[in-house]
Amino acid sequence: MHVKAKKHLGQHFLRDLDAAQRIALGITKHQGCVDVLEVGPGTGALTRPLLDRGDLRVKVVELDDESVLYLTSQGVLPAEDVFGVDLLKWDPSEAFPDGAPFIVAGNFPYNISSQILFRVLDWRDRVPECVGMFQKEVAERVAEGPGSKTYGILSVLLQAYYDIDYLFTVHEHAFDPPPKVKSGVIRLVRNDVSTLPHGVSHMHFVRVVKAAFNQRRKTLRNSIKSGGFDATRIPEPFQGQRAEQLSVSEFLDMAAALQD
Repeated sequence: MHVKAKKHLGQHFLRDLDAAQRIALGITKHQGCVDVLEVGPGTGALTRPLLDRGDLRVKVVELDDESVLYLTSQGVLPAEDVFGVDLLKWDPSEAFPDGAPFIVAGNFPYNISSQILFRVLDWRDRVPECVGMFQKEVAERVAEGPGSKTYGILSVLLQAYYDIDYLFTVHEHAFDPPPKVKSGVIRLVRNDVSTLPHGVSHMHFVRVVKAAFNQRRKTLRNSIKSGGFDATRIPEPFQGQRAEQLSVSEFLDMAAALQD
């Protein structure tokens, strides 16, 4: 049985076994975690290498009914480990109760990949590691440091809580159907930040970062003001700079200065 990608899911099924194995081997079991939630497994190209490692317990979330049927009917996974739901509307406690930690992995659908990363951010206290494939541009953006035009909102927010490595690039011919762009595999490993410094709340930090980048061509003095903050409270060294020039720690300093 061959399951075709659903265009509305933005999914391109991985058929390069070497790439799938490299993704699976990229998982380090950070903090001793062995439970993995694979997102969008399709016909199991990555699921099998994850299981073949022998040291991981794998559950999957798959929105496509045909893929769910394939995974269960072909014995890739037992039915109780396959959740036919929309990840963006799902509570992971259905699969991992009592606040248990879990690793997120997958060949992520391009059109919701950023939303998946925001979910990882929401679950940051439960997700010690995330290893996955994204459109190359997205993967580079997440892993990029300050000073780059690709450095943005996701870069800053995720890097506040995770150490991020760009692992390798995957070419178009590795997929069915082939996408028009290359893909990149990245690994996020949770750092030791449980609460942000300077008493900065997570929600406030998100607001500041989004305001700074929503008008990224403007100086922070102007972009922060447009975001509803008192720009006179921005530390002097940052006022004439643009968002892409600030490191994560500098963003935290600015957020502290803007917090009531």
